[in-house]
Amino acid sequence: MKFLWDSAIGLLVVTGGLLGMTLPFGKLATAAGVPAMAWAFTISFGAGGVLLLALLLRGERIRLTPHKLRYFFVTAAISYAIPNLLMFSAIPHLGAGYTGIMFTLSPVVTLVFSILLGVRRPNLLGVIGIAVGFIGAVMVALTRGEAGQAADYFWVAIGLLIPVSLAAGNIYRTVDWPEGTGPIELAVGSHLASATLLLVGIWTLLGWQAFASLAGVPLVVVGQAASASAMFVFFFRLQAVGGPVYLSQIGYVAAAVGLFAGTILLGEHYQLLTWLGAAIITAGVFITTRAQSQVGAPAPLRIEPASSRS
Repeated sequence: MKFLWDSAIGLLVVTGGLLGMTLPFGKLATAAGVPAMAWAFTISFGAGGVLLLALLLRGERIRLTPHKLRYFFVTAAISYAIPNLLMFSAIPHLGAGYTGIMFTLSPVVTLVFSILLGVRRPNLLGVIGIAVGFIGAVMVALTRGEAGQAADYFWVAIGLLIPVSLAAGNIYRTVDWPEGTGPIELAVGSHLASATLLLVGIWTLLGWQAFASLAGVPLVVVGQAASASAMFVFFFRLQAVGGPVYLSQIGYVAAAVGLFAGTILLGEHYQLLTWLGAAIITAGVFITTRAQSQVGAPAPLRIEPASSRS
């Protein structure tokens, strides 16, 4: 377990795999009539609640500061509430596997944001890995969803907003990480903040009856809460070990898991070009992993105020 906790590639595979399971769980829930906002709340509240209990059982507690509160709510909005709402809204129209492909665009957008904001950039091999993964993502995207079911361009556009929000979160969480704060505490605070934001949205837009449909999928609720809780522990550790650009590679793993889960468990069908693109995406992950091993773990990242830079 200690080896996994310190291994960037191990954390990448575990985190991406658990993230990928969110896609079939989400499709099962939305197919049963659960509103996207209510399912996004279920994930954040379930993960935050389980992790809070684990934190308390260890004799620890969250020590709130203005910095942490800002971090919790900004992270909650751009990393969890918004992308989850977009994802679960798009899944019924695009399919679980196709929606998962949107995660693969996150590294490219993260790299662009990193360059624009002056955050640590990957070496040449890392850029090549991202480019290879992106080529695979384009190949998959050209198939426009399941075989014989072309996706509507509106929902494709909604799906494309997912990696933009995720990339913004990748950068923000790194540059504003509260000093001396552990990953579990950050996961708890951010998810409970996300649950709070989503609860306000549900109360305002949908009403409390939005939760009634959860009773129809109890096993899916339990499975999603368990996988999300585990995933976000590894997620924040990977953030610390690998940095924002490397962290964004979890989208490649999640997309592959979503494709296989959608095909095997949900009966989705994809063209040969889709599977070929997925294979190329996997190659991109390995190249980027190799690049990460060459440069080692990055130092903590900070963005200096504009007035302090020449």
